[in-house]
Amino acid sequence: MLEKFLEAIKSKKLVEIKFIAKSDGQLRERKCIPFDYGASAKAKDKSDKYHFFDLNSPNGRHNLPLFPDQIQEINVLEDESFDPSDYIKWEPNWIIERDWGEYS
Repeated sequence: MLEKFLEAIKSKKLVEIKFIAKSDGQLRERKCIPFDYGASAKAKDKSDKYHFFDLNSPNGRHNLPLFPDQIQEINVLEDESFDPSDYIKWEPNWIIERDWGEYS
């Protein structure tokens, strides 16, 4: 699963994920931008996480960090790309290296 995720970052492809929500244990499905993988410098818990930007949450678009054990499936949407300039509005400090031009 991690390999697919990293390839989606590299190729700027959207992903569709299925995951178990921590809040209620329910299976959820979302279309997301794959942002990063690893331990967030800001989080108290320094465990590795998948970092997504959720594009179709009923609560609006937002960051979606998930532990590996929450993720059931990741599908790379080969026909759906994203432009980092549409979403990156901060000075990125990625864990995983990528070639996203000024957004790397």
